[in-house]
Amino acid sequence: MHRWARILVIVVLVATGALGLLWTQQRRLIYFPAPGPVPSATAVAPGARDVVVRTADGVDLGGWFFPAAGRGPAVLVCNGNGGDRSMRAALALALRRMGLSVLLFDYRGYGGNPGRPGEDGLAADARAARAWLAAQPEVDPARLVYFGESLGGAVAVGLAVERPPAALILRSPFTSLADVGATHYPWLPVRRLLIDRYPSIDRIARVGAPLLVIAGDRDDIVPTELSRRLFDAAGEPKQFVLVPGAGHNDAALLDGRLMLGAIERFLVQTSVLGG
Repeated sequence: MHRWARILVIVVLVATGALGLLWTQQRRLIYFPAPGPVPSATAVAPGARDVVVRTADGVDLGGWFFPAAGRGPAVLVCNGNGGDRSMRAALALALRRMGLSVLLFDYRGYGGNPGRPGEDGLAADARAARAWLAAQPEVDPARLVYFGESLGGAVAVGLAVERPPAALILRSPFTSLADVGATHYPWLPVRRLLIDRYPSIDRIARVGAPLLVIAGDRDDIVPTELSRRLFDAAGEPKQFVLVPGAGHNDAALLDGRLMLGAIERFLVQTSVLGG
């Protein structure tokens, strides 16, 4: 075999091996669960409760429930791809101060929960969490809100198509996971290799609920233009709020004043709050 032919074979074998490794290990590049354990809800706030949500396929998910006074609106929080529910505690407390009951839950494989995360599994987890929340005596199921953060925005969009909420709030959402991957790895055939795709851009037009999209103008994880494209593809009524100077994991997009103010105004305008 000529030298150039041997080199070509080696390059092909290395490339094939690298792509094979990427195919088999890609979920390790998508999901970054904190392994747990998670502290008790009672250590987070008075009146908060530890809960267990069982999915249709028999997975028990740990969660925290923050009930507001009386029977009223509630928010289901769909987390992003990293950490666990403890990272969203400040958001939950801020929402409860607005008069909303809040359910924080961890997906399978997160926060000490059994199982491994994947697109179908996270969809099943969100369905179960929504059903649990809607059944609580403190919750008016007609005023149920979904809040999706980053990858959780895609989970919330999928759930909203199946079970329409009273309102949908997406923080740093993307058009599809393939678009995010192509942005960060333009030299790889990401669109062909992905197992989990989260195609929100193909679903958002079927969401009939009022929509609020919140994005930071310095987001280096989910480019702002992907959030804007998803917003543009959605039907009315809808609102877009850009948080200046905010990156993907900055405090301004966790429980920042501008973001919380936009959420409260939106929920009042849609009669979720104050109705």
